[in-house]
Amino acid sequence: MADNHGNTPAAWTAVAVAMVGFVIGSVALMLTPVSMVLFWVGVVVAVVALPLFMVMAKMGLNEESH
Repeated sequence: MADNHGNTPAAWTAVAVAMVGFVIGSVALMLTPVSMVLFWVGVVVAVVALPLFMVMAKMGLNEESH
């Protein structure tokens, strides 16, 4: 593995966005009654993390600054 594996702004941002999506979805499933709209919002937010990472990587933010 590379020395900078996962330690770039693009990676950190993608992980943070995915985590927020999972938290939103998890909270939606714990509500009474279950909020399916909020659950799907969480799913969409989590899925957006991958294209966000790809865009940020193309912008050069997937390289460690020296």
